[in-house]
Amino acid sequence: MEFKETQQLKLWWLYILIGLEALIIFLVMFVGKQHITFDELHAMNYVPVLAIVAPFLLVYAINTISFNYEINERGVSYRYFSITGKHEFIPWHSIKNIYFRKYDALGEYGGWGVKYRLWFKLRDKAYVFNDNNKGLQIELKNGKKILFSTNKLDELELFLFNFNSRYKIPAIDNHG
Repeated sequence: MEFKETQQLKLWWLYILIGLEALIIFLVMFVGKQHITFDELHAMNYVPVLAIVAPFLLVYAINTISFNYEINERGVSYRYFSITGKHEFIPWHSIKNIYFRKYDALGEYGGWGVKYRLWFKLRDKAYVFNDNNKGLQIELKNGKKILFSTNKLDELELFLFNFNSRYKIPAIDNHG
């Protein structure tokens, strides 16, 4: 019995902002009175074109990065593929409490993505990849807290209820 979820940070609005920026650069460089000719562009090794395309490539790369987590009889494992891509594993005996709670991504963590809680609370980390306001809070026995956003809230709630009925995990709070 296991639950798996994969999430990605969707920054569609950033494409719009970068598109406007690219349009302005294009108009100034290629349409204005002091526009660049093809020969001048070639002499500059097409760097202005790179300046227009590079932000789109960067946002695309960020959008393809994924966050995966899995809950099973051994514990909770998760991985945020960025530089290292290593799996983190939390065994059930290390978890003090696991429950659902409402959160404010911007107000509590300063935005979306992998964030620490604001005001230097470095023992409280969040993996927030959607606009929902309810997620899975994990409190560890060492005092650390980890919050996972979820796109499958109802499915995860049902899974944890059934999982707790089967395995009797004391850390699972079925009242939250």
